[in-house]
Amino acid sequence: MSICFVCLGNICRSPTAEGVMRHLVGEARLAERILIDSAGTGDWHIGAPPDDRARHAAGRRGYKLEALRGRQIAPADFERFDLLIAMDDKNVAALRRICPPEQRDKIRLLMEFVPETDSRWSGTREVADPYFGGADGFEQVLDQCEAACRGLIAALRPQLTA
Repeated sequence: MSICFVCLGNICRSPTAEGVMRHLVGEARLAERILIDSAGTGDWHIGAPPDDRARHAAGRRGYKLEALRGRQIAPADFERFDLLIAMDDKNVAALRRICPPEQRDKIRLLMEFVPETDSRWSGTREVADPYFGGADGFEQVLDQCEAACRGLIAALRPQLTA
């Protein structure tokens, strides 16, 4: 199984989702079964590390983002990945513009995977963009990514253990 998390610049939300997912997949002992990456729809931060605020917030919770570097989504990614998981509707639209029509079913929103029992995030469609805000926004992104990535692992587990 291969998953690519996608946001606008690949320095806040998508690397956070990648870091959280890597950690949770490791805890679930599924690291050998899931390839995880992230990318941005824009080209502003290619080669850049995740935003300092994202790294610090993630580090306080035990997630490692230091080795990650920004990259832009490429047409080949639609062949490489089973799922391209966007952080918001704008990223979904950007992915659909470059996606071959037969690959569009691979594009999903991360918050779709939040379990219905999680009342804190039920009904929330998008992962909020924290870039122009304060530290609280990065904490919220972590909360959203943790809930959704746990749900994503639960949704994938039957395919991975079959």
